[in-house]
Amino acid sequence: MRYVLGIVFGCLSLVASADVLIVGDSISAAYGLDKEQGWVTLLQQRIDEECPGLTVNNASVSGETTAGGRARLPALLTRHAPQIVVIELGGNDGLRGQPPARMAENLRAMVAASREAGATPVLFGMLIPPNYGAAYSDLFERAFAQVAEEEQLPFKPFFLEGVGDDPRLMQSDGIHPTADAQPRLLENAWSVLAPEVARLCSARGGQ
Repeated sequence: MRYVLGIVFGCLSLVASADVLIVGDSISAAYGLDKEQGWVTLLQQRIDEECPGLTVNNASVSGETTAGGRARLPALLTRHAPQIVVIELGGNDGLRGQPPARMAENLRAMVAASREAGATPVLFGMLIPPNYGAAYSDLFERAFAQVAEEEQLPFKPFFLEGVGDDPRLMQSDGIHPTADAQPRLLENAWSVLAPEVARLCSARGGQ
């Protein structure tokens, strides 16, 4: 009996709950910055003001693709049991020239897995540089929109809106936002996350 209880409590200790789970790439992993400067940390601060007690877990990995996120997500859902899952992936798929249809398939799988775990999925879209050609760029952009429409998702079509086209807000590599850009990224995220956080807060009896 003591052995059985040990297994039970050991399994429970592996669950680190988070109300909001961010599954993203280097943009959300605050590449080139201190983690405290990143938009996800700013999101936690905003949520602390709006609904104290809700927690954010940042499971973003620099270089992550939708295939990598799809592979990692089941374990993350089991470990954190989130209520909201933010999917900020696809940029690296585009930079590697991977088929947009495959990216869309991976995104749909992540949406399905999130819902099966009882979480609300939220999708952040991305654009790629014009040097990839108009045809590919159009397919890439429409892949996000189609998934969002088909799955009826809270959706931000271009997460880097107001940032990606301003060299002053981009690091020297032209890909990653600076620290000064992070508040704008927070506002972009909050524009679709605010209603979901408010519903979750209300359900928890918060403000």
